Amino acid sequence: MKYLAAAALATAAIMTGAAAQPPADKPATAVAAAQAWKGEHGAKMLQGFMDLLSLPNDANDADNIRRNADYIGALFAERGFEMELLESEEAPPLIYGLRETPGATRTIAIYVHYDGQPTEPAEWTHPPFDPRLYSRAMSEGGEEIAFPKDGDAINEDWRIYARSASDDKAPIPALLAAIDALDEAGIGFTSNIKLVFDGEEEAGSDYLDDYLGEHPDKFADVDLWLFCDGPTHQSGRPQLVFGVRGVTGLEVTVYGPNRGLHSGHYGNWAPGPGWRLAQLLASMKDEKGRVLIKDFYTSAAPISKAERAAIAAMPDTDGKLRETFGLAETEMNNAPLGERLLLPALNLKGLKSAEIGALSRNVIPPTATASIGLRLVKGNDPEEMLTLVEKHIERQGYHIVREDPDAEIRTRYPLIAKVRRSGGYPAMRSDMEDARVAPLISALKEAADDGLILNPSLGGSLPLYMFESVSDAPIVILPIANYDNNQHSADENIRLGNLFYGVDAYAAVLTMAAD
Repeated sequence: MKYLAAAALATAAIMTGAAAQPPADKPATAVAAAQAWKGEHGAKMLQGFMDLLSLPNDANDADNIRRNADYIGALFAERGFEMELLESEEAPPLIYGLRETPGATRTIAIYVHYDGQPTEPAEWTHPPFDPRLYSRAMSEGGEEIAFPKDGDAINEDWRIYARSASDDKAPIPALLAAIDALDEAGIGFTSNIKLVFDGEEEAGSDYLDDYLGEHPDKFADVDLWLFCDGPTHQSGRPQLVFGVRGVTGLEVTVYGPNRGLHSGHYGNWAPGPGWRLAQLLASMKDEKGRVLIKDFYTSAAPISKAERAAIAAMPDTDGKLRETFGLAETEMNNAPLGERLLLPALNLKGLKSAEIGALSRNVIPPTATASIGLRLVKGNDPEEMLTLVEKHIERQGYHIVREDPDAEIRTRYPLIAKVRRSGGYPAMRSDMEDARVAPLISALKEAADDGLILNPSLGGSLPLYMFESVSDAPIVILPIANYDNNQHSADENIRLGNLFYGVDAYAAVLTMAAD
């Protein structure tokens, strides 16, 4: 679906206005224009954001996802973008847009995802798709206030509460505002801009690779990928991130008797699967947090000098985080968080064996199950890492099966583990010294009053590896959300200061120095 007519009219108007001033060579001019625009139109921007947040956006809700896609596409078509919905019967639309800049030799692709996590309304203070404004964070005693009107002063500590307020609709109004500010000031872009808005990121982006493969002509000329997702640094300072971890996992079930047995009659005789599972899990990691699985760290890409220097320059928030999270110490003798994020991680996501509390019984249960998650770094292959875990299980004496064992298997092998692998994808980490990123760093420093942090990698995961196959362009992440945004949880929120920083940041990006 295209929005060509609106795009053509908007482009003509924009180019007429932009002719008054040549493309800005210094993003400082653009940032000043963005700040002036916010002072005049901030309330209007928030009203538009509230309208967007009112659209439910669970990736599994096809009708509402389509409403979101149409709505967002129309907003950018009005601003001179040629918009198109790339569609599949099996997946939400991928929103694609292009606004060309006369004379530009660089193309920047901006990724945002417009879907959100599923919600459980009973857990929210207000309905998740009924945006509310608070004087500050609820956890700090904030109170609900009315949305501002034109001309009203806006406090940057105010917060909007709604699903996807931070993850990941926030970049959309910020980018729209940056475009409006530059167009009204007659400041031209310095790059061609492509939009790639994903409608199923929270559901795994299963079809994103297909979309990229089916439309290679739309992405082959990209010179820089900019992913607009994630939180600012825990210090509150803006950051530019050069990578993400990959993710995969597995479930392990171990077996005891083929039915629940009375623990008085058979305790000390029939083996308990809970104990067996606990012993197996304990063999995988020592008390300091080092993973003991053979070759677990071998394939991890070495940490470069530039990455080590970036980690050393980052604000030390580890002590503050330990206090916030109620931790006396963290793994590997309080090793810096930044370094730990550049190593693969083995996490225990959940345990299940019979019941506890009022439902507990004096019984030896038939099974015990653990859900194990792996966070991967550059160099780790997801399937190979899962194979390392399986080999470790076998070295502990277990016979591995893929389905529940039958009677013959049960009586042949004393230790049996059913292993089921989950999906996943590899990590991605761009070269921090890539010359193509240097103009972006310089531009963002104009928008980051408190100092831009260069971060080698987020701890979380995004399917950025897919974009490495469609072009050789560097891939970086520009987060704007506050780190305490309740991402994926009830009462998700965005701090207005972070949202407004996004306007400045995108204005700087759109006018960064030409190659």
